[in-house]
Amino acid sequence: MESITRKPLVEAATANCFSAYEKHGLPAFVEAFNRQLLSKKIRFPLLEHAATLVFETIPYSEQIHFCDAVIDLHTIGGNTIAGKMLQLRSEKNLSTSLKKATEYIISGDKWYVCDIIGERVMGHGLLLYPEKVLPVLRRYAKHEDKWIVRSVGVATHYAVKKGLKKKDVETMFGILLSLANTTDFHTKKGIGWAAKTIAKFHPETIVKNKTAVYENPEVKQWFKTKIRIGLGRTGKYAGKYQ
Repeated sequence: MESITRKPLVEAATANCFSAYEKHGLPAFVEAFNRQLLSKKIRFPLLEHAATLVFETIPYSEQIHFCDAVIDLHTIGGNTIAGKMLQLRSEKNLSTSLKKATEYIISGDKWYVCDIIGERVMGHGLLLYPEKVLPVLRRYAKHEDKWIVRSVGVATHYAVKKGLKKKDVETMFGILLSLANTTDFHTKKGIGWAAKTIAKFHPETIVKNKTAVYENPEVKQWFKTKIRIGLGRTGKYAGKYQ
């Protein structure tokens, strides 16, 4: 498989796609984009650069149609493109970005679809617009689809790692605690990932909630184990709260 490893190559390939768009419209653009970018070996940051170029070039009214078409190609890179596009659109239309991200995650039905899109849309949204996204994630925690529940953990991991404010971290930890008795493998992975990240970056939140964690029979051992691993990476709290 041919590789694209530098930004100038991404920009040249994207420019060729724009030429197809100008001559033949969106379907030709998607076909060219698939052939010149999504069918190549290319790292996620370079795909995000391509998505930014698309966002800056094609009309706003056609961007969701583009994302839908890219998702329908069922490529891993297409999830990165759509996720980044929705992230960029969040500033003007957060609700639509969250709605489309949910739709793509459910239809994708794979852990990597959830994680790629969940970080870029739900996670980025939580970091930048917590007052709007926190209530959404609280609803997602009760969602019937396991991937949407997993996205709560994915979003939390991303936002905490990027500097989510302490008060919002504590709110998200409470939501994670409500999911600490789940038995679904993929949900446990996402929620446990987030719990470990909070323990690493905000161990004081674990200390503050130690009774809720360690004296609640509803909190399963897998959740406590993830917290222990996270605390083990803090130094000060390593070995505590086993």
